[in-house]
Amino acid sequence: MKSRIWIALPLAATLMVPAVAQQQPSPSQDNSNQPAATQPSDQQTSQAQSGQQTTGAHQPLELETRQGFWGKINPFARKKYVNRQLQPIVDRTNELDDLTKANAKSIQDVDSRAQAGIKDASAKATEANNNAVQAGSKADMAQKTATEATNRIQTVEQVVNNIDQYKPVTQVEIRFRSGQTTLSKQAQEALDQLANGLGDQKGYVIQVQGFSPSRGTAGIENSERMAAAVARYLVANHNVPIYRLRVLGVANIPSQTQASNADSTSSRRPRVEISLLKNDLEQLSSTQPMQAPAATAGQ
Repeated sequence: MKSRIWIALPLAATLMVPAVAQQQPSPSQDNSNQPAATQPSDQQTSQAQSGQQTTGAHQPLELETRQGFWGKINPFARKKYVNRQLQPIVDRTNELDDLTKANAKSIQDVDSRAQAGIKDASAKATEANNNAVQAGSKADMAQKTATEATNRIQTVEQVVNNIDQYKPVTQVEIRFRSGQTTLSKQAQEALDQLANGLGDQKGYVIQVQGFSPSRGTAGIENSERMAAAVARYLVANHNVPIYRLRVLGVANIPSQTQASNADSTSSRRPRVEISLLKNDLEQLSSTQPMQAPAATAGQ
């Protein structure tokens, strides 16, 4: 037992000497370190300047060089030593992860706001485009209405200027026997064909002229009776207004159609010439009325 104690004591002394030497630096080392402590080197100055430029949360990592007695004796790094060396790296990595998440969130927020702004601008552009299209349509409609109004005014002016200008449309000649005023069946059919469809028409007159080969008062009276018989038939059977009839007995005065043919035998027969005359007033009834532009909900 005593022999073991004597063997352990030298071994313990041997192990304690390096530890004491490491914990208490020699005077020569202290003297050599004093100028270094009082006068900082260029490297420390540059590190201090770079440290001033960085914030407290982003200081550069410092490697722990102190290993202790067992760190020098043991050739392999211990777990606590490794953890102390890796902990700043882990903290800095976590800090970088947090910064990355914060930057990603900021970028996502900016992107969301940008997308919302783009969507809003697109909606406003679409609305402005629709308003422009509607304005263009209204302008075209207004231009069309103005053109129709101008054309209609021109038509009205033309009709008013030519209101007393009647043009022959249809002419019928009905012959009578001498001394008679009764309409034959053939004459009635001719008058029916002439007056067919006059009920809805406007701007027309019917000129009825009676001609007789006799002269003087007898010829005038005979021609008037024949013309009156024709006018009476048109009023009684076709509801032709009396104000649209121009009835006249002219006896043996030649008509315009007979003036070019003086040798015609028809000038010596009792007859009635019926002429359907029309002016331009019918154009107004056939013209489509102007339509006012439909009012939209946005007006």
